[in-house]
Amino acid sequence: MKLKVKSIKGSDQGELEVRLPIIENGVGTQAVHDVVVAHMAARRMGTASTKTVGEVAGSNKKPWRQKGTGRARAGSFRSPLWRGGGVVFGPKPRDYTKKVNQNVRQLALRKALSERLKAGDVIVVEDLKLSTPKTREFIALLEALKVEGTALVVSSTVDQNLLLASRNVPYVWLTTSGQLNTYDVLRPDKLVFARSAFEMVEDRLAKN
Repeated sequence: MKLKVKSIKGSDQGELEVRLPIIENGVGTQAVHDVVVAHMAARRMGTASTKTVGEVAGSNKKPWRQKGTGRARAGSFRSPLWRGGGVVFGPKPRDYTKKVNQNVRQLALRKALSERLKAGDVIVVEDLKLSTPKTREFIALLEALKVEGTALVVSSTVDQNLLLASRNVPYVWLTTSGQLNTYDVLRPDKLVFARSAFEMVEDRLAKN
């Protein structure tokens, strides 16, 4: 497979031979599912917390005597049956992270990139750099590349001008080749790679 390489003005700058082995059929589908589920789980704060009977404020005094009042038996103001009482089996702070091994993560990223490449959603730019940190310059770049909808811009390193210019553009995210993950690949409508960043991702996935 070959990809057309564009300049930041949108003109053709040649072609790039894709070295990444394209995954066909249903291979890697389960890996993608597992990695995305793990990614979403890891984003959970896990700070939800309720108080048990032993933690809520209140006296241990028996509200009324056991017999003779005509009312139901009650032993504590902190009972879960009472308003303001403890919570039974309520949430406590916990870690939601799920373990996914390196080979599965590699396979999932290769599968996700393969599908985006086959769909024609990947754009490669020869040199993804801006002369100034101006938002209008970044928007002009997207328009020249005919990028519509959501987009993920992948550079080889953190470029300060690109970072500052893109942060006020809605539905456009910026990452580096080293931080690229399966969820990032699946999320946007288009993927815009710097040529060097795409080659770094290929090298990273070739280590599988």
